[in-house]
Amino acid sequence: MVKTKSFKELVQSQARTDKTFAEALLREGVDAMLSGDMETGKTILRDYIKATVGFEKLGKAIDTPPKSLIRMFGPQGNPQAKNLFSVIGYLQKQAGLELHVTG
Repeated sequence: MVKTKSFKELVQSQARTDKTFAEALLREGVDAMLSGDMETGKTILRDYIKATVGFEKLGKAIDTPPKSLIRMFGPQGNPQAKNLFSVIGYLQKQAGLELHVTG
């Protein structure tokens, strides 16, 4: 029997190897949050973080315990704006992106 990867594993694998896909994933996660869909945004950003910088490195960079970040982006997480913007700012720098909000 052939073992298949889960969708999350496929997304993370693609984000690790395809910079364009990873950038689109980051943009989509932030867009989802800005449009009011926090659950989808958190899920997308959690997958992006796992595939790119990882929670350990992110935690060190923004001076937040990795376990707190994992909880923040978990299903029950409710990130404070300060923490969320710190994460997004760091992820932008790491990706070499500059995200803007337009109307």
